[in-house]
Amino acid sequence: MTPTEAHVRNGGGDPAAPALRVVGAELVWTGGRELEGVTVTCRDGRVASLDRGVDGDGDLPTGGDPALGQVLDATGCVVTPGLVNAHHHLLQCAFRTLPATRHVPMREWLAAMAVAYARGGVDAELVGAAAWCGLAESVLSGVTTVSDHHLSWPEGCDQTALASASAAAARALGVRLVFVRGSAGDDPDVAASGVETLASTFGVGAGGVAGDGMLQLAVGPAGVHSDGRETFDNLADVAARYGLRRRTQANEQVDVEMAASRHGRRPLELLEEWGWLAPDVTLAHLCQITEPELRRVAGSGASATHAPACDLPMGWGLSPVGALLDRGVVVGLGTSGGGSNDAGHLLADARLAMQVAPLAGLAGRAVTARTALQMATAGSAAGLGRAELGVLEPGSAADLCCWDVSGVTDAGVADPLAGLLWAGPGRRPRHVVVDGRVVVRDGVLQNAEQSELAQRLNRLVRERMG
Repeated sequence: MTPTEAHVRNGGGDPAAPALRVVGAELVWTGGRELEGVTVTCRDGRVASLDRGVDGDGDLPTGGDPALGQVLDATGCVVTPGLVNAHHHLLQCAFRTLPATRHVPMREWLAAMAVAYARGGVDAELVGAAAWCGLAESVLSGVTTVSDHHLSWPEGCDQTALASASAAAARALGVRLVFVRGSAGDDPDVAASGVETLASTFGVGAGGVAGDGMLQLAVGPAGVHSDGRETFDNLADVAARYGLRRRTQANEQVDVEMAASRHGRRPLELLEEWGWLAPDVTLAHLCQITEPELRRVAGSGASATHAPACDLPMGWGLSPVGALLDRGVVVGLGTSGGGSNDAGHLLADARLAMQVAPLAGLAGRAVTARTALQMATAGSAAGLGRAELGVLEPGSAADLCCWDVSGVTDAGVADPLAGLLWAGPGRRPRHVVVDGRVVVRDGVLQNAEQSELAQRLNRLVRERMG
């Protein structure tokens, strides 16, 4: 399917996923249990069973009529839940490694990115091309759900067209998308009305989830550095009316600076006063927070999203993940955008989160490989209000990855689950399944040609940026 053939499905319409049996895995990690000799059977987009002593010779043939089901060979693999990227900015995939955006203070980075957006012309064509590439990159790296915090809304733009361009790319690729209607200094009323229009367009239900669970809508001001109380209030009101999750960013370098200069306060003080420390809110970044702020977040029931591969190399701070976890805060993991991280490889970022945790300050537990994997799966899903994602148990969503551990990269590894992070930092999955459908097989994207997607975005960027 090409980008021009993609369409948005507002719930229902597609046939149920055929039965799928994942066989031969060395280990199946459910998110809580580690099982050997287990076959994962998926039906109608859900995990139907985890059975021992069942192989691929049963009633699900490897070929023939797809309606009868299929077998996916996971020999030599560790099977895990699909990864959940809780914080991305897909548009930034069109603006990676730009001059004046590396190793600079965040205020300078924001200014350079604003110039790039103006030159590039943010419209549905560019948003769609960036989303196709960013989502393809994500699923090829084992990510089955992406939360896209979209913050660029040029004055007078067709908001529905921009959001639908991302949704169409996700639908065609077979990836779950959480579209966060963000704001970065937008008119508060325009932002709120835009959310209402998108809620109607996407046909969202409880939790902002549409139809078959492949698309979700949320709201999210960029932070107190860009938006005032009216925007936070308006988006909170519309979120309450439609049952949407709320997301924002807090305590990155510029957020702390601007909160101090404009309000004489710290960002989390403002968020608490404005009603944005609550169980339906997820806070991305949370760099360099203090002990009192840690207690404030923990007491509120809000969740957190860690984005170390954005914040650490850019020098914008580091979140004390171990301390957050010790206080009972649910922590997910995100890559943030291509304009700062430049990559959408969440497993690599989980590895980084594990490695840099001892440097974060505020005494807290060790972030082990299993902890980091929990963050990249169930932790991220919890912040989205999606308990069916990030786990592999009967009844959960049939989203999974098969990671090949049979090569030299994993030779000598005593703990194959921990080895997913400690060994092979550029690791990619052999197979990826979303909603019971194989979307990556033997490392190859099944619903698009990635070379065509890359050529399309590169051509568009060259034409617009010079």
